[in-house]
Amino acid sequence: MTQPVTQPRAPKIPESVLIVIYTDALEVLLIERADQPGFWQSVTGSKDRLDEPLTETALREVAEETGITIGSAEVPLANLHDWNLRNVYEIYPVWRHRYAPGVTHNTEHVFGLRVPRGTPVTLAPREHLRYQWLPWREAADRCFSPSNAEAILQLSRFA
Repeated sequence: MTQPVTQPRAPKIPESVLIVIYTDALEVLLIERADQPGFWQSVTGSKDRLDEPLTETALREVAEETGITIGSAEVPLANLHDWNLRNVYEIYPVWRHRYAPGVTHNTEHVFGLRVPRGTPVTLAPREHLRYQWLPWREAADRCFSPSNAEAILQLSRFA
């Protein structure tokens, strides 16, 4: 019996988005990583292609990771805002194998997304284990990533 040939996965592009999803009451959605239980974060994800617009990356990642459709009647596209914040950080060694050899840093673009309280969340089970809504300061304290925590702390400025 022949084994199916699997194509190697293309290296991740070291440019990503981070989307702080929040309600009018400044409750923030956090999701727990499946590959690192106990690591809580906002929605994040890399571009799929070099020329992919950042807004498109944000729309795709929010839908993939939470099931929330930006552009729906409940969550109009106008609720997504590029905060024009950029973080350049060293990629954690545990995840560097996903990038091309020698890539050690990522540029992250921060967005905010306001959703109605009670917005349903459907996690991608291969990526995330659980979710929770927390007051913004508590959410910042829960994040494992310093850049994610800092983005959440900017919420009062941008919301």
